[in-house]
Amino acid sequence: MDEGQERPGNRLTRPLWIALGLFFVALGIIGALLPLMPTTIFLILAAGCFARSSPRLETWLLTHKRFGPTLVAWREEGAIPARAKAFACGGIAIGYAVFWWGARPPVWVDLVVALVMGACAAFILSRPAPKPRP
Repeated sequence: MDEGQERPGNRLTRPLWIALGLFFVALGIIGALLPLMPTTIFLILAAGCFARSSPRLETWLLTHKRFGPTLVAWREEGAIPARAKAFACGGIAIGYAVFWWGARPPVWVDLVVALVMGACAAFILSRPAPKPRP
């Protein structure tokens, strides 16, 4: 297939990827405003959607003053800044506390939720810090 040639089905899937990307951006913006809702994961998903559909929207997101550096660090290095790790793990801890206090789950449910949330926190903490940019 030539470089300039469209891939089969691109005309049909491109609008769907763009719509999904915009949906994830909206969730990311909501997450930036609400304390317990994540932001970065939705913006990472949006960047992935835009990479498949709109170089212009992908560039806009990756060069965004506030969110761009975190997204680029994740894409290039799989890195998460220390501050983002702290907020993410703090949100996980608060979310677990609210779940435990509000739901009063049976012990087995409590343990499963604690294990899953702990595994998520461990993954976040295991990511490297971004390398300093010149």
